[in-house]
Amino acid sequence: MPETSENEANGSKFYRFIRPLVPRPLRPMVLRRQELLSYLVFGALTTLVNFLVYFPLSRVVHYLIANAVAWVAAVAFAFFVNKAFVFEDERWDARTAIRQALSFAAMRLVSLGLEELILYVFVEALHCSANVTKVIAQIVVIVSNYAFSKWVIFRRQKAESENGAEPDGDRSENE
Repeated sequence: MPETSENEANGSKFYRFIRPLVPRPLRPMVLRRQELLSYLVFGALTTLVNFLVYFPLSRVVHYLIANAVAWVAAVAFAFFVNKAFVFEDERWDARTAIRQALSFAAMRLVSLGLEELILYVFVEALHCSANVTKVIAQIVVIVSNYAFSKWVIFRRQKAESENGAEPDGDRSENE
């Protein structure tokens, strides 16, 4: 019996990287959930980027400004890791990458608004700790960002690629 099944050999970059760390009995489950698991791992790293920018910056500027700057850094990081590792989209031509980045950023603007609202309400209106509220708001943001990425931004691309069509969707039949 071969050490690596065909499914495992065709796993994502993420799965192939973590496979040696996963106990053999858990590999089939991890293989089936590799997109979600990679999203969670890279989401945690994105949150780390956000925190590494937010917490030091919030000591020198207003917490809402610090949050906005942290958001920009985290969104830039998240776009690249989601594109390259979570959804493994290898189309880096300028047109496609710019369209995807704009779509990604637009959806992240929605979650930024949600995070800013949560921070404002809990810190200003309810007088809760800004740092504790930031952590709670990040949980809400991670869940909403996954939903946006999975069912809005990357949904059409996945459906089109399964049907054999060009995922970018802008090609005419005459091209």
